[in-house]
Amino acid sequence: MTRLPFLVVCLACAAAASARAESYDCLMDPADMIELGSPATGLLEAVLVSRGDRVDAGQVVARLVSEIEQSTVDLLRTRAENTSVVIAQKEQLAMIEKRFERISQMRERGLTTEELYNQVEGEIIAGRSLLAQAELNQEIAVKELARAEIALAQRRITSPVAGVVAKRVLSAGEYVGTDDHVLEIVQLDPLKVEAFLPVSLYAEVQVGDTAIIHPVAPLTGAHAATVTAVDRVFDAASGTFVIELELPNEDGALPAGHRCQLDFGGS
Repeated sequence: MTRLPFLVVCLACAAAASARAESYDCLMDPADMIELGSPATGLLEAVLVSRGDRVDAGQVVARLVSEIEQSTVDLLRTRAENTSVVIAQKEQLAMIEKRFERISQMRERGLTTEELYNQVEGEIIAGRSLLAQAELNQEIAVKELARAEIALAQRRITSPVAGVVAKRVLSAGEYVGTDDHVLEIVQLDPLKVEAFLPVSLYAEVQVGDTAIIHPVAPLTGAHAATVTAVDRVFDAASGTFVIELELPNEDGALPAGHRCQLDFGGS
């Protein structure tokens, strides 16, 4: 009687080990599928990629017509880079301050009137105010240029991820609205693998575990993937639960949307 619990435990362990040694159906999906829109609305000037093209993160894939925005940037850059008013106000203030210094010395020796002293002192206050205003205008011009450059940059549509163009929706000359998208881009590195495992394996599989992925024909090979999520809700009808894995695919050799086999017992 005392050996029965031990026997039950051994049988359970053997059953779990046998389950882990089996292969299970899985599916390799893209890590992400993006319907790439535009931060601004307007006419498309050019779409620079086509279906099947590889794109890098940050790559410009389309442009909107932007002559007005470019002209605004050029105008504001001229204003922002023109420091002549600030320089002139600084020089004028420096001259007034020198004059005030001389009059102050003369005042101490009784060689000038209090009225002249107060007049020059007022000119210094006015000069400093004009310089502060000129510097403020210069700062505003720089910030307006930065805002215009952002508006111009929004006329260029960039890919947020490295991936492959799955579909080209719009072409040059078509209008892009707030609800439109220009391209569909799939991220193929890494791939997201989804598998249904029997509930008997639930206690055996944890986030961070490694599994081996075998793509079905016509593809071959064995590829290591890492468990990234274990579903906490069982499917009572099938007696299974879902796990997700991350499969590195740096060279893009593995396509998405393909079936595979998963096992935990090596290649």
